[in-house]
Amino acid sequence: MPEDDGRINGVNLGGWLVLERWMTPGLFRASGEEDEIWLHRSTDPAELERLLRRHRDTYITEDDFRAISAHGLNLVRIPVPFFIFGDVPGHPGCVEYLDRAFDWAERAGLKVLIDLHTVPGSQNGFDNGGLTGVVRWHTTPRQVAFALDVLERLARRYRDRPALYGIEVLNEPVDRLTYLMSPSSSRAKDPGEARGIGHVPMRFLKRFYRAAYRWLRPVLGDGPVIVFHDGFRLNRWRGWFVREGMRGVIIDTHAYLVMSERPEVLFRILPDAWLMRWYRLFAAWGARRIRRAARFTPVMVGEWCVANGLAARMGECGAQGEVASVDASGGAFDGYGAFGDGGADVGDGASGDVGSRAGDAGDGVPSPAARRRAVYLRVAAMQLDAWNVSAGQVYWSYRLRGGRGEFDRLAPPAPGMGDGDAAVMDDTRLDPWDLRHVWHAGWMG
Repeated sequence: MPEDDGRINGVNLGGWLVLERWMTPGLFRASGEEDEIWLHRSTDPAELERLLRRHRDTYITEDDFRAISAHGLNLVRIPVPFFIFGDVPGHPGCVEYLDRAFDWAERAGLKVLIDLHTVPGSQNGFDNGGLTGVVRWHTTPRQVAFALDVLERLARRYRDRPALYGIEVLNEPVDRLTYLMSPSSSRAKDPGEARGIGHVPMRFLKRFYRAAYRWLRPVLGDGPVIVFHDGFRLNRWRGWFVREGMRGVIIDTHAYLVMSERPEVLFRILPDAWLMRWYRLFAAWGARRIRRAARFTPVMVGEWCVANGLAARMGECGAQGEVASVDASGGAFDGYGAFGDGGADVGDGASGDVGSRAGDAGDGVPSPAARRRAVYLRVAAMQLDAWNVSAGQVYWSYRLRGGRGEFDRLAPPAPGMGDGDAAVMDDTRLDPWDLRHVWHAGWMG
C-alpha cells in the first residue's frame, strides 16, 4: 500500500493520455468535435500526431510528479485509452508516456494506479469514455476481448515496476439510471452508431470483472491490487468479490458534490443554508455506503473534488445577502467569511477569521473570494472526513483548462502572504477541479 497506514492519498492525471473537451478545450477548437474519438476521426493524421505529441510532451512533466510528492500525496491514478499501444488504426498510441510516468513516479516516491479509462465503442457514452452518446462496447465480444488483451499487456509491461500500485479494470461502466439521466446519452454525432445502445447490465459487468481478474492475477502475482469501479452500483456488490475468491482487490466509487445538485433548476433556487445541509447529507450518505460495502471488500474514492454550486454562487449575491444564512454543522455563516460551529473557526483552515484578511471588501464585509474560500474549506473538510472510512481518496484532477502556461501566469502571493491569502484577494481564474488551483487558493486548508 502507498503508506504505512495503508491509506491512499492521490490525484488523477486526467486530460493527459485521455482527452476530455471540457478539460482541454484548446485541443478541440479547430475540429469543433465533442470527444476524443471524433477528434481523431476528423483531424488529418499528420496534424493529429503533432497535436497529440505537443500536448503529451508538455501537459504533464517530471516537475509535476515532484510537486505532487512534495504536497504529501502518495499515488497518481493515470487514465489511459484502449489505443495506448498504438495498434488501433487512426488513434496514435501513448505507451511511451506511461513508461516515463513510471520512471518519474519511482524517482518521486509515488505509486501508480493504471486506469483503463476508455474501451472501443465506449462503456458509458460520456466524453470521458471517448465517444459521446454511444455505449456499444459490451455488445461486441471482439471488443470485450480486445479490452482484456490491453489489460493483460499493461500488466505484463509494468508488473515488475516498483511504482506499480495496481490496475483499474475499467472506468465508470454505466448503469441504467445514470445512463437515462445523463445529458450526453442523446448527443451521439452519428445516430446510427448509437442505435440500440443502453447501459452496461450488472450480469455482463460481473462476467467481465471475473474474466479480467482471471487474466490479471496470474500475471501480476500477489503484489499489485486489481481495482474494479462500482459501475454506479456500490450497494449491489456486497460479498460478490469474496465469493468469487478474489484477493487483493479494491472497489472504486466516485463521489462529486456537483453531481448531487440535480436537477440544477431546483438547486439554483435553494437557500444557501439548505444547500450546505444537503452537502452534509450527501457526504454522510456516501460514508455510510462506503462503510457498508467495505464490510466485504475495501473501497476507495477514486474521483472527488471540492467543486460545488454554493461556492460558485458566492460572487453572485450581495455583500451580505443570503450568505449570512449558510448553515454549517449546526452553525451559520457569520457574514464575514467564516463558518461558526459552536465557537470553532474554520475560516482559513488553521486559525484566524477569513473576514479579517486582505480579502475583505471593506468595512468588515467579506469579498466574494473570501466567501467562496470559506465554503470550499467546509465542503473539503466534510468530504475528507467522510472518505476517511474508505481505503483512501484520489482527487480529480491535477491539471486542466489551458495547460501549464495559464496557471504559471497567476499572480504570485504578495510579500509575507501564503498562496491562500493571495487567492482570497482574487480567485476568479482558479478552478476547484484543478488540484494545483486548490493548493494555490488554500481551499483545502
